Amino acid sequence: MFRRSLLARLALGLTLAFGPVAALADEAKAPVVVFAAASLKTALDAIAADWTRETGVEVKTSFAASSALARQIENGAPADLFISADLDWMDYVEGKDLIRKDSRVTLLGNSLVLVAATDWSRGDVDLKPGVDLAAVLGDGRLAMGEVKSVPAGKYGKAALEKLGAWGAVEAKVAGAESVRAALALVSRGEAPLGVVYKTDAAADPNVKVVGTFPADSHPPIVYPVARLKESKSPNAAAFLNRLTAAPAREAFEAQGFAVVAPPSGS
Repeated sequence: MFRRSLLARLALGLTLAFGPVAALADEAKAPVVVFAAASLKTALDAIAADWTRETGVEVKTSFAASSALARQIENGAPADLFISADLDWMDYVEGKDLIRKDSRVTLLGNSLVLVAATDWSRGDVDLKPGVDLAAVLGDGRLAMGEVKSVPAGKYGKAALEKLGAWGAVEAKVAGAESVRAALALVSRGEAPLGVVYKTDAAADPNVKVVGTFPADSHPPIVYPVARLKESKSPNAAAFLNRLTAAPAREAFEAQGFAVVAPPSGS
């Protein structure tokens, strides 16, 4: 009896002694939850996998339209970092006092292109003022993100308005919930043409670029990133720092992004 009691007390003592150590170890490996614009999927998946191999810390990613992610954050969805495809939705969550303002960085730049399926045989489309895109489309639809909420859709509408083509193509637009959803419509042959980012075109072997919108036809395409106020992971700051380090910069640039944030050393 005494021996069993002694062993029980010893076991309890070991639990009390090493329990906090185990808890700290678990906390040190707490995953980083990243909400990111859909157009970042290919590059960010590669960056996250590389960082996990190096550190042992998992990165959990959720990709969607920036508007949808911002609304989820506003409604209390747990995340550590938010990467938006435009300034408006980052400004929105900042206006709700949901980010750590000193962590906000403009991370990336992108460009806007017109894509078609790889079997498109009608040549390139010269996207200049006065272009008759409606005639090029014929009876087909123009795939693009929803113009009221999806950043790529907003940029696309602005560009088409600047070129004088919006009025004729508005009724032909097939609105999609994200830029990747718009890309998929073209990739599957459900729309002959689509307006997407240059980086999305590079990520799908079933499409090709048939036109590039002039940079001055739409607001600058930039991707801000910030850490959320309700961030729980102690590894969030380190992963945010990683996004501007050399390995991540190479991954972003390989997908066609322009990395505009100053480089970090890790």
